[in-house]
Amino acid sequence: MNALLEASRLRMQAALEAHVVAVPEIERSVVAEGLLKRVVGLTLEAVGCQAQIGARCRVISGPENIVEAEVVGFSGERVFLMPIGEMQGLLPNARVIPLPHAAAIPFGDGLLGRVLDGEGKPIDGHGPLHCERRIPTADTINPMLRAPIERPLDVGVRAINTLLSVGRGQRLGLFAGTGVGKSTLLGMMTRFTEADVIVVGLVGERGREVRDFIDHSLGVEGLKRSVVVATPADRPPLLRLRGAWLATSIAESFRDRGQHVLLLMDSLTRFAHAQREIGLAVGEPPTTRGYPPSVFAQLPRLVERAGNGEPGGGSITAIYTVLTEGDDPNDPIADTARGILDGHILLSRSIGESGVYPAIDVEASISRVAKDVTGVPQQKLVRRFRQLISAYQRNRDLISIGAYQKGSDANVDAAIALWPRIEGFLRQDVHEPSNFAAGLAALESLIPQ
Repeated sequence: MNALLEASRLRMQAALEAHVVAVPEIERSVVAEGLLKRVVGLTLEAVGCQAQIGARCRVISGPENIVEAEVVGFSGERVFLMPIGEMQGLLPNARVIPLPHAAAIPFGDGLLGRVLDGEGKPIDGHGPLHCERRIPTADTINPMLRAPIERPLDVGVRAINTLLSVGRGQRLGLFAGTGVGKSTLLGMMTRFTEADVIVVGLVGERGREVRDFIDHSLGVEGLKRSVVVATPADRPPLLRLRGAWLATSIAESFRDRGQHVLLLMDSLTRFAHAQREIGLAVGEPPTTRGYPPSVFAQLPRLVERAGNGEPGGGSITAIYTVLTEGDDPNDPIADTARGILDGHILLSRSIGESGVYPAIDVEASISRVAKDVTGVPQQKLVRRFRQLISAYQRNRDLISIGAYQKGSDANVDAAIALWPRIEGFLRQDVHEPSNFAAGLAALESLIPQ
């Protein structure tokens, strides 16, 4: 009996030892160290390093010269990495050590009122974060499990509330050229929108705008319920990408807690520019206007993370600014964004130059969920308002030179009579909120019944 027990014990021990030996071998094959052999532009090439795409690595050239990088591709035995920080001081044959830990984000009420970089580290000088825990990034929600968009969201801007009504959980684009006022309008919506938490992603914009947005657009009261993730234009492209993903992940975390989140991303175009830099650096072929295919794959992945959660849960209403380069509304990024968003608001330079702010081009803008969150009476008023604007704009040149003959068209006659009041309705001071009820009442008084 003792011999049988001893034999059984030996077999179990052998099996256990075989398992213990096998696991470290697998781990060593996944996180094998390598050597840095080449630096081309923004890309590091290492040999002997085995790590999956998206994994973090540490490039060590000396005891005080350590750079973190991320695996962005490979070719044969060579692994391509993109540095997260500056590359100064890197030496040939530097050690490349994959890091074993998985990506996680800080989460908790300790984030409110704080300004973070793309790594989730505070940059506001207010000390370390006091968060309850760090959580892994969320998975994409099954579209069949999302709650439908049924409730309107008051954004505090009269023209948007009434003519381009936003629904809770909608993804909306704010399209404009440079200097037309998209950041200022974004600031208005930040201050006036009804939301439990506001998450702001400032991606690839000027460094000056970070402080300006926090001090003037958010203000002290707005910052108390906000989390700002700032990765200005001088940061490496990988860090700019991480800033957009981090802001989205933080918004998802608050949504999963049952809160209603307003996610503001300025801008989606700079996110695309960062991905273009990375794609071209690792050898992707440029396609439309120099953008590689990965750009058009990443945009819907980012946007689809926002939206409603499961019924009875929280929501993310997302507003993405899109820079139309050269005021071209058919710019590749703008055209792609229109196809993946739930609506777009176009800001017109000519309207802004005429003194109307916010410079919303009502004819060229649309909210795809407006019919789901507004009643039939409001929809009739909006249609009539659009008819009047369209009639006036089609005959603007004749009207301006006095060539239009009154009585030629009843719609044009009505538009001319109401035009000063129409422009007054579209104008709104940046410090003047307008709630949903007040905006609807103003529209009713403007449109003749």
